[in-house]
Amino acid sequence: MQLHHVRVHRSDENLAREDQLAWKIAEVAVDPVEVTPEVTEMVINRFIDNAAVVTASLTRGPVVAARSQAAAHPVSTGGAGSSVFGLGERHSPEWAAWANGVAVRELDYHDTFLAAEYSHPGDNIPPILAVAQHLGCDGLALLRGVVTGYEVQVDLVKAISLHKHKIDHVAHLGPSAAAGIGTMLGLPAETIFQAIGQALHTTTATRQSRKGEISSWKAHAPAFAGKMAVEAVDRAMRGQTSPTPIYEGEDGVIAWLLDGPDAAYEVPLPARGEAKAGILDTYTKEHSAEYQAQALIDLARRFHENHPELRDGRRIDAVVIHTSHHTHNVIGSGANDPQKYDPTASRETLDHSIPYIFTVALQDGEWHHERSYAPERAGRPDTVALWQRVTTAEDAEWTRRYHSTDPAEKAFGGRVEITLDDGTRIVDEIAVADAHPLGARPFAREQYLTKFRTLADGVLEQAETERFLELVQRLPQLTPAELGGLSLMPRVGLFDSITAPKGLF
Repeated sequence: MQLHHVRVHRSDENLAREDQLAWKIAEVAVDPVEVTPEVTEMVINRFIDNAAVVTASLTRGPVVAARSQAAAHPVSTGGAGSSVFGLGERHSPEWAAWANGVAVRELDYHDTFLAAEYSHPGDNIPPILAVAQHLGCDGLALLRGVVTGYEVQVDLVKAISLHKHKIDHVAHLGPSAAAGIGTMLGLPAETIFQAIGQALHTTTATRQSRKGEISSWKAHAPAFAGKMAVEAVDRAMRGQTSPTPIYEGEDGVIAWLLDGPDAAYEVPLPARGEAKAGILDTYTKEHSAEYQAQALIDLARRFHENHPELRDGRRIDAVVIHTSHHTHNVIGSGANDPQKYDPTASRETLDHSIPYIFTVALQDGEWHHERSYAPERAGRPDTVALWQRVTTAEDAEWTRRYHSTDPAEKAFGGRVEITLDDGTRIVDEIAVADAHPLGARPFAREQYLTKFRTLADGVLEQAETERFLELVQRLPQLTPAELGGLSLMPRVGLFDSITAPKGLF
């Protein structure tokens, strides 16, 4: 990897185009380096993972709304159109990217990468796939595009913090998806450069979407970034230009939205000819909850199994979760969000409340993407009572490990201290989730397939499940016609009781 020094430049400094971060990203996108077998296997895993969580979200409100919007936009000229999960016909690619992006993101249940910033790199797949289907790309081109999308997003996330300035993490997704589409289509660096700038410029929004009373927009935000990336590439291909320098300009993103005019970053990007392996740094979720809750769910399950006395919440005086700054302030009591302790809060809010999540996982010994969030589950009196006695505290060592660049040290868990009514203290800790590559039960192809089949049960016909899994595992060999089959159709009758909401379209 090469480190690129990125800072704000005054307009009279005339920063050369080839020295701008957006251009350096474009150069990564046009590098024709081969995809390694290990990376190929992981890309297939993540296609399976995304499709798995889609099956579990097809009847949920935000997904139904987004799908109905896509259904109102027939195939645009210039291509064959793109598949929308749950619909049999094809639609305009930017709207397919939108609908499929919402379906992938709705349950907060797919892959993650955490460093200076947060991210869900699997959000790159819907827009890149939509363009591939529309323009008749083959599986190898799609694979190369997705590899670039992951690489660019992971590298930006390693270097540039957005949340520190309350900018939503999807500001790294617009550029990465644009770069991935550029790789897939074999576009020149100049076109990709302009698309990256436009995609970034249109996707810098505040983090209020993940604060307080979290709304359904949380699922839409990355889908919007993907849709903007598709549109940015279209404009750039038509010769339209972007604000330049988008990152380094004196009125640019870094100067006014991030660390300010004196800011400087060291952004890692692959050297020319170096394999793009960023996807191998990412990890998926076994549980449908914010990633920083994954390890703590596993620890709560361990408490449930090893200490049956904890299942009776009346015996617990207090639970303190000692954890990183991020976990304490984003999903813990350090966020100072009363909604994180509100039994009537939205699902989106509850999946960002570690006091709630830990309480339910401790009591039930499991975490389920529907049952664990059900209103009757959240409102159970014994759960509410214990929930109010669960707090988080920042621990400097867990914060240090969260930011460590050493994979053997990097941790997303914490130490939990439970005090019983007789003064007994039970203490245990966990560094990474069981499903993490360094966890107790790392996810491999078998686990991805099991996740898909489990979530597809009752949603897809068995034949549809096996059709998709057979197809996706041949991703690099897929013809353009076969690639169109990378979609899902639900069992007959699944949508019968669903009424699509009406809007403008």
